[in-house]
Amino acid sequence: MERISVNGGFIQTKHALKLGIHQRTLQKLVEEKRLEKVSRGIYRIPHTPLANPDFFTVATRIPKGVICLISALSFHRLTTQIPHSVQIALDRQSETPRLDWPPLSVHRFSGRAFHEGIEVHKIDGAVVKIYCPEKTLADCFKFRNKLGMDIVLEALKLYCSKRKRKLNDLYKYAEICRVNNAIHPYLETLAYS
Repeated sequence: MERISVNGGFIQTKHALKLGIHQRTLQKLVEEKRLEKVSRGIYRIPHTPLANPDFFTVATRIPKGVICLISALSFHRLTTQIPHSVQIALDRQSETPRLDWPPLSVHRFSGRAFHEGIEVHKIDGAVVKIYCPEKTLADCFKFRNKLGMDIVLEALKLYCSKRKRKLNDLYKYAEICRVNNAIHPYLETLAYS
């Protein structure tokens, strides 16, 4: 238990094996309620406080995924929406992940649209990749018909009301996502009014 406590109260099966903790030992600790199974291959000490358990699980189980769209808007405090699933971006060639919990919404991106604008955050001891606010807004404009224009405009208004906005970056990501013409009139109205 000491080795698990050092790791923020979490451990993956592959890390436990490297530390000399056998999988049967993990199962016994779960049976004794000294450990909880969070997801397949992820365990935690009961009552370990979590800032975002869904992001933790997704980041540890799908390390190539990037948090995007409404999930990223929520992280950056650019929406009042509560995501019903964790929305992740994956490269077009990536295998579709299998995850029992949390619910996932997988979006396929390619090239620069996938690789640009990724920020790395440490959440609950896990390395979580999330698109920056500007890339997230460009992606939301790209998916505006699926998300709803009200959600996209709310996010843009909240972004434009912030002091630290990077309009040049927003235009750069809008170009990468090919939504320049769609985003430009809204930015002209909101950012410069």
